[in-house]
Amino acid sequence: MLETSGRLLALLSLLQARRDWPGALLADRLNVSPRTVRRDVDRLRELGYPVNATKGPDGGYRLDAGAELPPLLFDDEQAIAVAVALRTGAIPGAEEGALRALATIRQVMPARLRTRLDALEVTTVRRRPRADEAAVAPDTLLALGSACQAREVVRFDYAGGTMAALGEGEAAFRPPRRVEPHHLVTSDGRWYLVAFDLDRDDWRLFRVDRLTLRSGTGPRFVRREVPGGSVADFVGSRISGAPSPVRGEVVFHARAADVAPWVGAQGLCEPLPDIDGAARCRVVLGSWSWGGLAGRFGAFDVPFEVVGPPELAEATRVLAARYAGAVPG
Repeated sequence: MLETSGRLLALLSLLQARRDWPGALLADRLNVSPRTVRRDVDRLRELGYPVNATKGPDGGYRLDAGAELPPLLFDDEQAIAVAVALRTGAIPGAEEGALRALATIRQVMPARLRTRLDALEVTTVRRRPRADEAAVAPDTLLALGSACQAREVVRFDYAGGTMAALGEGEAAFRPPRRVEPHHLVTSDGRWYLVAFDLDRDDWRLFRVDRLTLRSGTGPRFVRREVPGGSVADFVGSRISGAPSPVRGEVVFHARAADVAPWVGAQGLCEPLPDIDGAARCRVVLGSWSWGGLAGRFGAFDVPFEVVGPPELAEATRVLAARYAGAVPG
């Protein structure tokens, strides 16, 4: 017969394995008397585990969620961290065990924590291990997860792309990004937000460690379908350096040395002969859509001429008209 401490662990494991247990069946599985089961259940209750008696011909027991976490040596933040880690960081081949452990932790979570965890819908995209994992505040993840689930517009300041080169004074005048959050993704130790950018009218991928949420959320929205229909494929193409679906060419009226740092590894920047002493350079970039590509070129904040293809020229006209109509008078 098991000693008391071992028997309590065995009893707890059985209670977590299924919703309802008849008292006689528990006694049989533990090889003890029904009276011993009742005493052990009382001990679990004293330890903080919410074991409730169930009605029926034989009577039984059920492990329910309680008002507080049982003494698993976890506080609220640690419990959420463990659950998120089990959901996103399972070792290949051990996914089933991670899911069972996650179900066990979730079952004894108080309602306030289960609601927060369930709102955090995550897709994991596996790639090579990364040494420079970026820290992200758990509250930021939970807030974005809740906004994704509730389908509410969020606003945030973003220190990505050209924003990273701005000084504090310049960045202060940049309006916040307004997006329809679609999905949170973790890959190689980094967190990303897949969202539809309302001001740029295009899909974007944001690094969560580079954004600072503004307070409150915006109006509800009808969720759009992510390009290609697959969140994992969309994110994988953006962060893997895969060829972009569309590519275009422009001539910037600027020195190649000033433009090249912002072109990125997947783009091309080469100097052109000056005309009347004015510097020029040729830039080729790719993007997910023609509108997105026109926006990328416009973000360099220098005059440019579209070389081609015609789809880029048309997208640039549409974007120019949209911007012109956005300015009163």
